[in-house]
Amino acid sequence: MEKEIINSLEETAKAIRRSIVTMLGEAGSGHPGGSLSSTDVLTALYFHEMKLDPGNPQWDKRDRFVLSKGHAAPLLYATLAQRGYFPKEELMTLRKMGSRLQGHPVMDKVPGVELSTGSLGQGISMAVGLALAGRLDGSSHRVFALVGDGECQEGIVWEAAMAAAHYGLGNLTAVLDANGLQIDGRCSDVMCLDPIEEKWRAFGWHVMTIDGHDMQAIVNALQEADKVEHQPVMIVAHTVKGKGVSFMENQPGWHGKAPNPEQVQQALEELA
Repeated sequence: MEKEIINSLEETAKAIRRSIVTMLGEAGSGHPGGSLSSTDVLTALYFHEMKLDPGNPQWDKRDRFVLSKGHAAPLLYATLAQRGYFPKEELMTLRKMGSRLQGHPVMDKVPGVELSTGSLGQGISMAVGLALAGRLDGSSHRVFALVGDGECQEGIVWEAAMAAAHYGLGNLTAVLDANGLQIDGRCSDVMCLDPIEEKWRAFGWHVMTIDGHDMQAIVNALQEADKVEHQPVMIVAHTVKGKGVSFMENQPGWHGKAPNPEQVQQALEELA
């Protein structure tokens, strides 16, 4: 792929990270760590891989995206605004009374939000349903889901994984945000998930492992996923929680805490 395209995607990811930090600072609450860790993945999806039309969010041929780790709503909102689904100024209403942009995504209110998510494990389960429905309808659209690694401690995730493989859902691609941390600490200490790739492979998925901050690797994996038939795809993206903001990186305390004004300023300087 041309270097100019990758550079453009990387600059877009920076802009989205800046929006995440700014909106969380304004809100005074929210989840920065897991939003920043997944920014590169969503940038590649929304600005390169997915078929969509921001001017017509309900276009029937659009690809569908499900944010299974719904607490990373700031990332989804910032990405949608950057892509043109609604004005960026609205991001400053995050979590405020009367705002469409609540702490978890709400369908039928925010343009581009396919499903209401937040109860961990339900998002990937609904993505399986969307993929199966699409196949039954004879549609060519694809379904993408972003799953958290801590989320994979939920049993419903593995029921969904089993069903997706059983029905041979080649139109479903999930990305696992493997940042190794959750609200209570390291995933390996709370409930160890290793070997995570082998688990998904054993459940019948086509599995790839990438650096979740290498834009070229992300784009290549998504393109490879499009070629897989009769099998769901899991892309295990190894990431850094709080990526791009030095004092947030690899710190579980930044799972669900907003930066103060001084911290917002420092973060924006680092993301310039």
